[in-house]
Formats: sequence, C-alpha cells, structure tokens
Amino acid sequence: MKMQRQGDVLMVPAQLPDGAKQIETNGDVILAYGEVTGHAHRIKESTKVRMWSAGAERFLQVMEAVALTHEEHTALTIPPGVYKLPQQVEYTPAELKRVAD
Repeated sequence: MKMQRQGDVLMVPAQLPDGAKQIETNGDVILAYGEVTGHAHRIKESTKVRMWSAGAERFLQVMEAVALTHEEHTALTIPPGVYKLPQQVEYTPAELKRVAD
C-alpha cells in the first residue's frame, strides 16, 4: 500500500485505531465535497468500503479495489487496505484554513 492523492483528498496507509466507530453511509461514499464547485470525491461502490471515525480523524477501509471519482480528475483505483484521511489545510499568517475545492 502507498499514499494516494486525488486533488484535495489524501489517503495515508494506516491501521484502524482502537475505539474507532463505523460511520453509516447511504449510497455513494463522499470523501470530500467541493465547496466552490459543488463537485465531490466519491466512491460509488459503497458495499466495498467502510468509513470510520476516531475523534477528529476519519479512516477509509477498502475491502476490494474501488474507483475514486471526481468531475475534474481522472478516476483513481484504491487498493484494499485502511487509509487515514487527514484534513487538508492551507497556511496563512492569520490562520490555518480548510482547503476548499
């Protein structure tokens, strides 16, 4: 497994931490919404993945290879494994702010 990136979404190989709680998903699994464009980084094969929460951190568990899609990026194949989804931020002298797509 290696790190994967699609635009503002970074997936870092990890292990699920103790106490992580599964996040229920209905339909497509959205990893990030584009606040400016309205587009989304999405996995349509939701039966092949699980989302987990551990405090402020999110994790993606991939049971079978899936495609991560976005309207402005080439589809990315994500191999099986567990990935941490760190929050992407921009630094300015005044503040750290969340990256907007």
